[in-house]
Amino acid sequence: MRAVGMILAGGNNNRMRELSNKRAIAAMPMAGSYRAIDFALSNMTNSHIQKVAVLTQYNARSLNEHLSSSKWWDFGRKQGGLYLFPPTITNKSNWWYRGTADAIYQNLSWLKQSHEPYVVIASGDGIYKLDYNKVLEYHIAKRADITVVCTECTDDDVSRFGVLKMNEDCRIGEFAEKPMVSKSNVISAGIYVIRRRQLIEMIERCAQEQRWDFVQDVLIRYKDLKRIFGYKLDTYWNNISTVESYFRTNMDFLKPEVRDYFFRQDPQIFTRIDDNPPAKFNPGCVVKNSLISSGCIVNGTVEDSVIFKKVFIGNNCCIRNSIILNDVYIGDNTHIENCVVESRDTIRANSYHCGENGIKIVIEKNERYVI
Repeated sequence: MRAVGMILAGGNNNRMRELSNKRAIAAMPMAGSYRAIDFALSNMTNSHIQKVAVLTQYNARSLNEHLSSSKWWDFGRKQGGLYLFPPTITNKSNWWYRGTADAIYQNLSWLKQSHEPYVVIASGDGIYKLDYNKVLEYHIAKRADITVVCTECTDDDVSRFGVLKMNEDCRIGEFAEKPMVSKSNVISAGIYVIRRRQLIEMIERCAQEQRWDFVQDVLIRYKDLKRIFGYKLDTYWNNISTVESYFRTNMDFLKPEVRDYFFRQDPQIFTRIDDNPPAKFNPGCVVKNSLISSGCIVNGTVEDSVIFKKVFIGNNCCIRNSIILNDVYIGDNTHIENCVVESRDTIRANSYHCGENGIKIVIEKNERYVI
């Protein structure tokens, strides 16, 4: 493909509450065995984009560990490569990334050294499948300066999205970032296609004027000066920037049609593979409509839940409508309902956790590993 890829994966969001204390949102576990960023990376490699940069910042350690080898997504350095760009102190800059436009600006030399004519920019917290080649073909056919992938919002809370309006030719005439009230339900999916040289010019101008946000200072500012078009995405898309949306997106994978779309239909979603044994279901356990990942041992009852890797569920336990993250030990006679249990937790026996007024995040600071 005649494009390089950039994935913006450095942000933090207070709406993720305690779940973002350990990791970046792009590193959030998804669908039992994946991370959120796997979907953007898989779309890049499936679209034959061979050179991809991931811009990291907040709580990046687990994300860096996950991306320590590019072989899982087939980004070979001879063909292009996978590059990790955290903020770096130089003789010209000692700033952290002050926004998405500043993150691109601080790595502008990478764009200038590339030879591909186009850039595909994506966020690291979107859950979707998309052939970027189709977006690029649409971009060229429309003679667009910038193409924004958009979708219809099914969430009642539009205040966390960029809301846009298009004319009959799909040219964007109005763009509001995170409005309190909106008359449109068409939102930006956080995916953009732009010519590389034009992106460099716009980002350099933003830096000169000390403007740091890509949406506010490029898309919204230039919407009347540049030809900015919307590309409609009519397949599954979701964003996990809040606890509620994260919970709902994971629960969507319990639906047969969603699992079939992501896991059985081409193209595939790739991730880093751990050497875990298959899940073990001991006599007497009951599992209904749940995802159970590798390395798990199940003794109790699990219903309508997503269980991530290396989880131990004790005798007479009842897990309902919940998400259990990686490496959790759940003691006997424990009841968990409408909860997200943080990774590497130890839940004491005879515990009771239930999210009665929304999703409850369970964090038990019990020492399991002692010297």
